[in-house]
Amino acid sequence: MSTVESSKPKIITGSCGYVLEDVPHLSDYLPALPTYHNPLQDNPAYSVVKQYFVDADDTVPQKIVVHKDGPRGIHFRRAGPRQKVYFESDEVHACIVTCGGLCPGLNTVIREIVSSLSYMYGVKRILGIDVSFHLDTFTLLFVSFSLRLDHFFQGGYRGFYARNTVSLDSKVVNDIHKRGGTILGTSRGGHDTTKIVDSIQDRGINQVYIIGGDGTQRGASVIFEEVRRRGLKVAVVGIPKTIDNDIPVIDKSFGFDTAVEEAQRAINAAHVEAESIENGIGVVKLMGRFSGFIAMYATLASRDVDCCLIPESPFYLEGEGGLFEYIEKRLKESGHMVLVIAEGAGQDLMSKSMESMTLKDASGNKLLNDVGLWLSQSIKDHFNQKKMVMNLKYIDPTYMIRAVPSNASDNVYCTLLAQSAVHGAMAGYTGYVSGLVNGRQTYIPFYRITEKQNHVVITDRMWARLLSSTNQPSFLSPKDVSDDKEKLMSALLDDGNCNGPVDVPPVTKEITK
Repeated sequence: MSTVESSKPKIITGSCGYVLEDVPHLSDYLPALPTYHNPLQDNPAYSVVKQYFVDADDTVPQKIVVHKDGPRGIHFRRAGPRQKVYFESDEVHACIVTCGGLCPGLNTVIREIVSSLSYMYGVKRILGIDVSFHLDTFTLLFVSFSLRLDHFFQGGYRGFYARNTVSLDSKVVNDIHKRGGTILGTSRGGHDTTKIVDSIQDRGINQVYIIGGDGTQRGASVIFEEVRRRGLKVAVVGIPKTIDNDIPVIDKSFGFDTAVEEAQRAINAAHVEAESIENGIGVVKLMGRFSGFIAMYATLASRDVDCCLIPESPFYLEGEGGLFEYIEKRLKESGHMVLVIAEGAGQDLMSKSMESMTLKDASGNKLLNDVGLWLSQSIKDHFNQKKMVMNLKYIDPTYMIRAVPSNASDNVYCTLLAQSAVHGAMAGYTGYVSGLVNGRQTYIPFYRITEKQNHVVITDRMWARLLSSTNQPSFLSPKDVSDDKEKLMSALLDDGNCNGPVDVPPVTKEITK
């Protein structure tokens, strides 16, 4: 990835500790741009709306729980249509790209970006950065024997300089929200800033919509900086995507609700298997490399889970208060048990080969050992040593969950994200992601999304609710609890008061409001 000098954050301060972390605008580096009337004012669908457009001064607070003498805190620009736009409909040449792993809702976001551009703003030229050339069977067989296929099947960022595109319109995307995956295909890595921006410039693209996780949005930020450096009239917009819900600032990521709902199927199956046999144990591994939100919420929703293990909460197997002791206790009490574990939990307990410690995927993520298989075998070995009867069933629904279409709740959320992204680009904003903050659609600068990951706070009330639901031990020593509370308090306490300045604190997302 090329190194490009970053622009300075746009910070606007006001009275009583008000801070607006604003997003860049095309007029910041292209001051003489003309503006046009927003065509939405002539759209019959908006004729019943009392107020067509968002006020220029509307902002959304990051925190809604405040004290009477505390500062007003950090705000983000409210999303929505503006009275003036910086693109004429015939001028717009938009493109959409999906990067990283699959997630429920990708096709819905694609559909709604296309629909918003077409129906709201009359845009006709929309490209999808496609996964492959559309080769006939004979050609495909020929290249498979004579060339590397990855030269022809390149989606995600690679698709920009592989020049793989497909024209998108309302007819093409009409039913895609009913299917899982992404019609554009996706890939990890392959980010070459110069090649990507060269391709954008050569094709005359002036709106780029990038759907992906924190790594993808870091790439989008670099693309924006290079576009700005070249002085191009190109809006670069991100739609944050992570099934693990580990992106900070935003309330949640799209696809998360669907993932929690689909995880119930696996947990229900594990419960049926476990209670149907003597000393049955159902082990379910769910997604969550570094954040255990899916496992936590799926456990709370199920009420059939006896133990939930996540990356943020260390645990141990042997000895008093350990996992094995708790499993034995549950089997004696009820004759069966269901255990949910996130894929990133317990990595420090597993025997690590040098290979597993150093290998990474194309996005730079460390390849994890399969903790579900390891834990299942460890439980079996423990009960074999004690000569106790135990029947364990292991379920890994990871790829089944990733591949399903989004549910109704996520479909609505994807629609709001996509429409907000389009409104912002048409209004000339750039270098931002569209995200939900405290129930309101906002525009968030790239650096706030990529600076850290969102994690479950195990000294928070939501984790306490889980512990009271499963009755599992916390597996924490008093020192662990003290350290976590200190970290939480340092992140949540506000400095200053209404009569003094306020520092811009690091991002910490509360699990409960």
